[in-house]
Amino acid sequence: MIDYSKYLTTPAIPEASSMIETFRAIGYSIEAAVADIIDNSISAGAKNVWVNFEWLGEATWLSVRDDGNGMNNDELIQAMRPGSKNPLDDRGAKDLGRFGLGLKTASFSQCRRLSVIGKRENYSSVFWTWDLDFVNQTGNWNLIQFLPEGNFQQLINDSRSGTIVIWNVIDRLVKDLNKEDEKALDKFLQIMTQVKKHLAMVFHKFIENGRIKIHFQDRQLEQWNPFMPTELATQGFPEEPLYNGKVFIKGYVLPHKSKIPEEKFREAEGPRGWNEQQGFYIYRNERLLLAGDWLGMFRKEEHYKLARIEINLPNHLDSEWQIDIKKSVARPPLKIRDQLRAYAGKVRAQAVEVYRHKGKNVKPYPGQKFVPLWVDHKRGAKWFYKVNRDHPLLEIIKQQAAEKPEKAIESLLKLIEETIPVKSIYIREAEEPEAQGKPFEGADQELIRKTMNQMFDNLTSQGKTSEQAKAIILNIDPFNQFPHFAEVIN
Repeated sequence: MIDYSKYLTTPAIPEASSMIETFRAIGYSIEAAVADIIDNSISAGAKNVWVNFEWLGEATWLSVRDDGNGMNNDELIQAMRPGSKNPLDDRGAKDLGRFGLGLKTASFSQCRRLSVIGKRENYSSVFWTWDLDFVNQTGNWNLIQFLPEGNFQQLINDSRSGTIVIWNVIDRLVKDLNKEDEKALDKFLQIMTQVKKHLAMVFHKFIENGRIKIHFQDRQLEQWNPFMPTELATQGFPEEPLYNGKVFIKGYVLPHKSKIPEEKFREAEGPRGWNEQQGFYIYRNERLLLAGDWLGMFRKEEHYKLARIEINLPNHLDSEWQIDIKKSVARPPLKIRDQLRAYAGKVRAQAVEVYRHKGKNVKPYPGQKFVPLWVDHKRGAKWFYKVNRDHPLLEIIKQQAAEKPEKAIESLLKLIEETIPVKSIYIREAEEPEAQGKPFEGADQELIRKTMNQMFDNLTSQGKTSEQAKAIILNIDPFNQFPHFAEVIN
């Protein structure tokens, strides 16, 4: 232990204007910033949260109001202080905060003027404001007792308790925009729609279990559950404990598009679309931190888009999972990465089967053996696809051939055309592009040589010259891939 009394000390207080501008660069998106404000409302015991805004061009404001415990003057000043909590301190099991920075950094990332009104039960309402321009002018860490225009104080006074967070001068979003600019308004409303979708996803468990109601522009928000647990075609995997029972993981394979109505399929794609929503979903205390990420273990690919995996962890593992200030980054400890990868591998394998077979039950019925028409197989290191010679339909076509050869040939061609395993080929191509075999690669090519000779004889008997016949043959698939045979045709 160092004896600090032996050493000379000097204060090194951060320069206010520089530090507060640095807070703005942490990298919040607006949807993550609003969600961080709502975390405080939930931690304060709120049952209702209202997210409202008014489009006024560059004067646009946004507010988050709740009916939680509220704050008195001393508590509000403490909450407005950057770093109001030590991340090493013990927290309540349901506390969603960690650094004591969320309110400030989330707000500063979007606006230059943050006002907060608080009212604890049996107290009068109080308010304080961080104005970044004022801090830049004075160089001091001083709040100002400023309240923006509007009925905010009346709203809080009409409540038993609660808090209102107000963003003004939202320069990262509406700087220099004109209120009359229709295109700017449309773009702003699109961003607000993304915020609404994000909140419906991040807090879906709180909404589902009735812990909170979120009102967006005074309309109650419906939850968006990424796992579609109520759909009959959703395939759930057994929940497994990890990390000595502290962490739980559960996988889902969502229904194929053919198994649910088009409206539900569009809804299930989530805020970022089907491909981007695949992967792990990490929750801490039921609050979604990370949505749709393979954590560096796999790539996002079309044929895995139905795979989504839920991970639940408690807040005392924040440091081990490297949860960041924005609550949008998580990195699992090395000791369980192999377990996560193995579990995800099973879910992904089933997701590929559902995607490949369009949601059909690919498992055999009791007492029956599943008979595929196409079979994938390897010759050497390359993959190929062949028609299953033992398929019952081929026996029927053989019977047709004895009676009506032309009809049998047409039936066979139609069968091949309609059942080409496009999805399987696509998946193989995406996963192992170098392992896709070419026609007759690694196989006996005598059939190709004989057929080319036969075609050459037919063409020359029809009056074509030798060179003309060879040119015709080399423009026919798959003979174009075997020019060396054409060179030795007699």
